[in-house]
Amino acid sequence: MTPSRRTAATPPILLARTLPTPILATPMLSTRTLAALTLTTLTLITSPPSHAQTHLIAVTAGGAVGVRADALPDPLYPTLGQPGLDVQHYDVRLTVPSPGTPDLRSDTTLTVRADRDLNDVRLDYSGPRVLNVTWNGQPVPYRHTTGQDTTPDKLIVQRALPAGRDARIRVTAAGPAGGVPDPTLNITLGWQSVPATPTQPGANFTFSEPDGTHSLIPCNDHPSDPATFTTTLTVPRGVTAVASGSRLADRAHLNGTHSVTFTLTNPVPTYALGIGVGTLDTAARPAVETAGQRVTLTDYFPTSVPDTIRAPYARTGDILITLSGWFGPYPFGTYGSVVVTPDLPALETATLSTMPVRSSRERVIVHEIAHQWFGNAVPLASWSDTWLNEGFATYAELLWTQAQGQDAAPLLRGWRDRLRPGTRPLTATTRAQMFDATAYARGALALHALRTQVGDDAFRTFLHTYTRTRAGQPTRPQDLLHLTRTVLGPQAADLLNTWITQPDLP
Repeated sequence: MTPSRRTAATPPILLARTLPTPILATPMLSTRTLAALTLTTLTLITSPPSHAQTHLIAVTAGGAVGVRADALPDPLYPTLGQPGLDVQHYDVRLTVPSPGTPDLRSDTTLTVRADRDLNDVRLDYSGPRVLNVTWNGQPVPYRHTTGQDTTPDKLIVQRALPAGRDARIRVTAAGPAGGVPDPTLNITLGWQSVPATPTQPGANFTFSEPDGTHSLIPCNDHPSDPATFTTTLTVPRGVTAVASGSRLADRAHLNGTHSVTFTLTNPVPTYALGIGVGTLDTAARPAVETAGQRVTLTDYFPTSVPDTIRAPYARTGDILITLSGWFGPYPFGTYGSVVVTPDLPALETATLSTMPVRSSRERVIVHEIAHQWFGNAVPLASWSDTWLNEGFATYAELLWTQAQGQDAAPLLRGWRDRLRPGTRPLTATTRAQMFDATAYARGALALHALRTQVGDDAFRTFLHTYTRTRAGQPTRPQDLLHLTRTVLGPQAADLLNTWITQPDLP
């Protein structure tokens, strides 16, 4: 997400989910997006350190990182997700009969596997009223808890799943979609409804980081369980429907609706599912080649949005090429943005960033594209370590600034200035810290210190290795430190560890 978590010093324009960087003497505004780090190292992760002390995070080479290992329960969101449940694929079918309203019909099939014996399957869910649940095509008992007992907002499917076994769970539901409160902003996460105005028809979109997707569909709503998605949206004829992934089909129906299907074949966290529905202009741009891979580019704009708002998105291809040079091949086959009118932060929904009108700035676009590597392709193991997403995405702003031949010194000064009121070790201990200045600015400064010590060539190799080896692997700082030690040496790892664990700014 881009920087725009509100504090007393935050200006009225929201750019992204983090604190806004002050406007500098450069033509671009700072922002925060997700840059998905992809890394697959073989490590044995020791227990995380105490957040209150400065000491070395111990990392030893050895066994392969598990899909989630000790990720659940999450220290900040202990009720999210089910330990031992691995959702491999979501087939999401949504019918939006009246764009601009919260009314939905959903038909979601989850392909799940048990990593351990499960007495039942407990899906996060607070969405429309459940109509039916089946298990491998047969009706199955279920119970829906909504904050009334010790397992709030759970759809409990009452069937045991032995370790190593798969199942297909189908859930149909209908009614108005609700939402969940954002941890720091006065907004509701999940399915967003934008009522029609005299100048713009009604619209809907998803805005779910960190935990809003379960207000829309049943899911294992934690980033440590990334999955692939097939999303089919049925909307009235003449309404545009877009979602994360590549478009497969657009089928017209006799009842005046049409169904558009998208597929996302690389696993991403549930919060990264992007959906946009409305009367939108489609801007298809020339495809680009990044590391020998062809990436198609398409943006979507409400018809009322003027050309001045649309103009910065023309740089998307150039940004992708520049960031691919640093981060390695772009992890997906398509990219674009869907522009929305509410005053929300920008969000790095997978392959289809959700970009409010007021966040339509070049540096915000850079930030959100970077999150496609860091956060989407390389998911978090814990919400305590959002800096692994935000620090890399923020540092991408500096890489882009330098690629344009501009001086990066104002950015570096601005990051340090944001931390003058105080900082902390990079691992968050409260939800309020997840998207604070430390997650963005200190995370970016840590990467700059590492780059300064090892040089550009070694730093680029390090980033390429990280995104390649951690793709689809829930990642902790221990994994990053192990990679640093392996690729850059013990002195580099010690330097990075100091930035991660020291209470004061190094």
